[in-house]
Amino acid sequence: MAKIGRINKLTIKNIRDYGVYHLDGGKSGDILLPTREVPETCRPGDEVEVFVYVDREDHLLATTQTPKVTVGQFAKLPVVANTAAGTYLDWGLELDLFVPGSEQQNRMKEGKSYIVFVFLDEKTNRITASSKLDKFLSQQPPNYKEGEEVDLIIYEKTDLGYRVIVNLDHEGMLYENEVFQRLVIGQELKGYIKKIREDLKIDLILQQPGYHGIDDVSLSILETIKEHGGSIDVTDKSHPEEIYSLFGVSKKTFKKAIGALYKKRLITIDSSGIKLVG
Repeated sequence: MAKIGRINKLTIKNIRDYGVYHLDGGKSGDILLPTREVPETCRPGDEVEVFVYVDREDHLLATTQTPKVTVGQFAKLPVVANTAAGTYLDWGLELDLFVPGSEQQNRMKEGKSYIVFVFLDEKTNRITASSKLDKFLSQQPPNYKEGEEVDLIIYEKTDLGYRVIVNLDHEGMLYENEVFQRLVIGQELKGYIKKIREDLKIDLILQQPGYHGIDDVSLSILETIKEHGGSIDVTDKSHPEEIYSLFGVSKKTFKKAIGALYKKRLITIDSSGIKLVG
């Protein structure tokens, strides 16, 4: 049985004169694939890798094009059109991805991009997107260990920091005062479990656990660079007075601190100054 909204390997049953291939969808029945999308060498009996979806007339169709996201995944997608019923997103296929008005956290606007979760609507059997992400995240207690590496997707900026999706399963938080690189909504990156709180919420960090062994001087330097937009035109060659006026430490202490930060790959250093990584 073909899986709607996912990549399938299906067998070509026959070729019709009117420009389509019939693929064997098992219990799903025959699935149409336009001839223009199939390599010329393909013949009946061959297998092809296709994405299966439902068109506006409720027909099962296949395409050899790969969408930006499939059912069960999160992605950041741009709005291409709004209607009274909902919003259409560009996900890389000719038929745009629909977000019903009832599935929008806030009304989507043309020209902007949003993080959405893609699911198969059981009522309509159509691939649908939602920006109400919370309801697609696990409500089960998180089973992570402190220091464990996890996959993150940044999905919202708040006064405290960044709300993130952890391993496509839970919600977590990166706190502003512990982020020393530029982050953007939709960005995917690695992080680490800092703490599972008593209320079962997850606190995260972007640096490996050893990062918290960095001394207060190094943390202060990171904060100062961050306040200057992520870069500062000071190096270990700068005058001691300039270093002290910015960081309140001696040149010797400064050189030791930035050396430690550089080794941990939190900063880059060149002739123009120091920059935060990211």
